[in-house]
Amino acid sequence: MFEHKAGAYAVDLLKEWGVDHLYGMPGDSINEFMEELRKEESIRFIQIRHEETGALAAAAYSKLTGKIGVCMSIAGPGAVHLQNGLYDAKKDKTPVLAIVGQVESEKVGTDNFQELKLESMFEDVAVYNRRVQQAEQLPDMLNQAIRTAYAEKGPAVLIVSDDLFSTNIKRDKEISSPVYSMPKIRGAEEDLQKAADLISASNRPIILAGKGAKHAVPELLALAEKIKAPLIASLPSKGMIPESHPHYLGHLGQLGTEPAKEAMKEADLLVLAGTAYPYRDYLPEDAPAIQIDIEPRVIGKYYPSTVGIVSEAKSALSWLAEHSREKEGRYLGEFQEKQQKWNEQLQEDIQQQTETLQPPQVLAEIQQVLEKDAVISLDVGSVTIWTARYMKLDGQALLTSAWLATMGCALPGAIAAKIAYPDRQVIGIIGDGGFSMGMQDFVTAVKYRLPMTLVIFNNQKIQLIEHEQQEIGNEPTNVELGNIDFAAFAAACGGVGYTAKTKVELKEALAKAKDATKPAVIDVYVEDISPETK
Repeated sequence: MFEHKAGAYAVDLLKEWGVDHLYGMPGDSINEFMEELRKEESIRFIQIRHEETGALAAAAYSKLTGKIGVCMSIAGPGAVHLQNGLYDAKKDKTPVLAIVGQVESEKVGTDNFQELKLESMFEDVAVYNRRVQQAEQLPDMLNQAIRTAYAEKGPAVLIVSDDLFSTNIKRDKEISSPVYSMPKIRGAEEDLQKAADLISASNRPIILAGKGAKHAVPELLALAEKIKAPLIASLPSKGMIPESHPHYLGHLGQLGTEPAKEAMKEADLLVLAGTAYPYRDYLPEDAPAIQIDIEPRVIGKYYPSTVGIVSEAKSALSWLAEHSREKEGRYLGEFQEKQQKWNEQLQEDIQQQTETLQPPQVLAEIQQVLEKDAVISLDVGSVTIWTARYMKLDGQALLTSAWLATMGCALPGAIAAKIAYPDRQVIGIIGDGGFSMGMQDFVTAVKYRLPMTLVIFNNQKIQLIEHEQQEIGNEPTNVELGNIDFAAFAAACGGVGYTAKTKVELKEALAKAKDATKPAVIDVYVEDISPETK
């Protein structure tokens, strides 16, 4: 029989699960756990200035690496602050663990200082949501929380009164283990054959691929090339398909291309590969559909699928590529010509001679310094549309808040990216509204020496909301933002800051930021034009 503090067991288990860092802010209901973390050199504690940043960073780390992201907070206000990042993880289906402190166990239920009904508060967001009531439960509940986060692809919340972390527990044998076995799911032969028959009967097939096909790109391309199908990518999977590929038509919807929109509407077969694309108006009126997804519950959820293949994308796409009849490709050729004209129009936008910088021009300059393995952390707003259209990725990774679409996600994403991959270039593309939602954690990037380049599109307004108000026939209201000198702010935090109002200034700033050993902000003043005017 052996005896240790429950908090020490928890730290050891985190190490066994492969956790090497977590995000949090110390406080009175996690101080005993902080003491155990202090003794452990192999788990890095990243002190953030706001718990929302920590949760968003944990979610971004998980999206980028596939490993569980970990964040922690005190009870009360800290726990409330976690919610936005945890919902981001839930909506984007990525595993996160939140270790949440609670008031002392003997005071739970007495309406004590900073006590909240945490189990109730996290009930909607969490795939696992439990309070440890006795110290002896902590190791096994921690294992279960992490295992469930991986299995259900979402946030697990473990609530622990701080006194339990410092309680000694005795064990003569282990009950559970820190092991998760990933299932290998292959589609049913009959479903695959039905899908192949649909493909053979079609003349205008089209493929919409999402991040569920991330590990099946060669198979995806093989199928598209075999059946001569245009390829469209969801925004979260941007960069997954090489954008120079001749079948690629870009994205769909508000941030998409006209050729993609037209090809989708005229298709007589839709293949949904690892995506739960929700915007029905952009999909075909009544074309049959093949949906490939590892989750049975999403088959037919957003489009009336004719055949559902519950499978990993890799094996299903490989089978279909092998068993589908090769097609001539007239439909593809028609839209390749349209896509070429679309790309030429984008180049004209970029090459315009203007007195002030326009967003497409800024993205073109970023493109020039973009390395092959760079990570782009993209915020939410008009910058999302500009980036989707004008930035061409070919294997680089893109991070964003896709389903929740929360402004302020780019800085936490950049922090997580640099921690995950210290030697890779990290560039944040952010609107002034998004950056100012969580800009205090720029100092976190400085503190932990995380060189990155944050390009802020500064137009002093929440531009996408202004456009939405105009689109429904309303007078734009309360969309203007007070200006901030973001370059001066960066310097005040100990980083480096540049201001760019011309192409020359922008080129110089990007070159200097790329070589900087500190986090850098480039405050780019851009012309106030809506993406819909382009």
